[in-house]
Amino acid sequence: MSQGIVTAAYLIAALLFILSLAGLSRQDTAQRGNIFGIVGMALAIIATLASSQVSGGSWIITLAMAVGAAIGVRVALRVEMTEMPELVAMLHSFVGMAAVLVGFSSAIEHAPMSGAAKTIHDVEVFLGIFIGAVTFTGSIVAFGKLRGVIKSAAKGLPGGHQLNLAMIIVSLLLGAIYMSTGGVWALVLMTLIAFVFGYNLVAAIGGADMPVVVSMLNSYSGWAAAASGFMLSNELLIITGALVGSSGAILSYIMCKAMNRSFISVILGGFGAEGGTVVSDGEQGEHTEVQAEDVAEMLKAANEVIIAPGYGMAVAQAQYPVADITKKLREKGVNVRFAIHPVAGRLPGHMNVLLAEAKVPYDIVFEMDEINDDFSDADVVLVIGANDTVNPAAKEPGSPIAGMPVLEVWNAKNVVVFKRSMATGYAGVQNPLFFKENTDMLFGDAKASVDNILKAI
Repeated sequence: MSQGIVTAAYLIAALLFILSLAGLSRQDTAQRGNIFGIVGMALAIIATLASSQVSGGSWIITLAMAVGAAIGVRVALRVEMTEMPELVAMLHSFVGMAAVLVGFSSAIEHAPMSGAAKTIHDVEVFLGIFIGAVTFTGSIVAFGKLRGVIKSAAKGLPGGHQLNLAMIIVSLLLGAIYMSTGGVWALVLMTLIAFVFGYNLVAAIGGADMPVVVSMLNSYSGWAAAASGFMLSNELLIITGALVGSSGAILSYIMCKAMNRSFISVILGGFGAEGGTVVSDGEQGEHTEVQAEDVAEMLKAANEVIIAPGYGMAVAQAQYPVADITKKLREKGVNVRFAIHPVAGRLPGHMNVLLAEAKVPYDIVFEMDEINDDFSDADVVLVIGANDTVNPAAKEPGSPIAGMPVLEVWNAKNVVVFKRSMATGYAGVQNPLFFKENTDMLFGDAKASVDNILKAI
């Protein structure tokens, strides 16, 4: 295939990737966005395999792709929606390690260079390996925290910020040594330091902030891919990496605002361990319990119902009976809507995907900013498996989550909270909502509780 045709195919693929991102920005166009992305990637792969850059070893690449595709399909079919954040974190680590390997390959074997061309190439190699290594170990730590094999508490290496700063300075010095001498040993040492830096960066962040971390790692993986594109002189990889990197950074910024976090402190791994006062149950008062049949009566007598889902709904796989309740209530003339916090679940858009999977209509699913003022008009609010995102402690100075925007569900006439126990949420902060006069607690498995309500309706 001529280079002109390959370039044209890359341009079309890049356009499809842009259309894919545009489609993924809305629930009702997300499926179309995925299709654009799939077609664009297929076109990019075919064009790359047919280009002059691949010669003699295309069968090896094809075989590796077939093995990878088989593994990917198997994992995709087996993974639960609750495990999607973990899967995404692990996929980010693959991109990071790929950037590291491409960087070393480019450093060891490349055409003779001199002057500005050599300097640019060496900078590309340094950045690609450094960002890739940080992404790799950072993603592994994020996976471990989400999986539960690593404690979710913020706990980096001793020295914290000072150690991170020292590692960055030493890495830059090693990069300078590599660029002046060409010694690959400097790259090896820099890579090992970058691995430790990536670990410390994410380990120092608390588990409650993992949604932001996953989003930021997505951005890192994009920039690592872009650096690989420069090293390989592949325009499409540069464009794709830049799209992923910039969109991940924008999403991270949006999520930081939603959690009242500093964007810069996220990048530096400096948040998630703030101090604060955790109020004990005894200082809150008594909570009241309710049964599923009582909740069903509340719903049947209501005109306005808002449902605020959280990670607990995902764990219990309760989205399907929730969708059935929604359908029944709407048939009875009840106005049912969903309130989605930007960081509900452990991955951006996690709740939206779950509700779409259960065939909940897109037009009744609202973001926090769109629905927060409407809680005062709601007769009943069902909080299903959410905790930190509906915690009024965020309005109290001195709280560990002070300033975090939350769903103000307590303004409704009646609030029913679905939980297994009175335990705190992922942030480890007690929730005063549980003890308010207009709040009732429905204990038990969320799916079983929703099933019982559905039967009673």
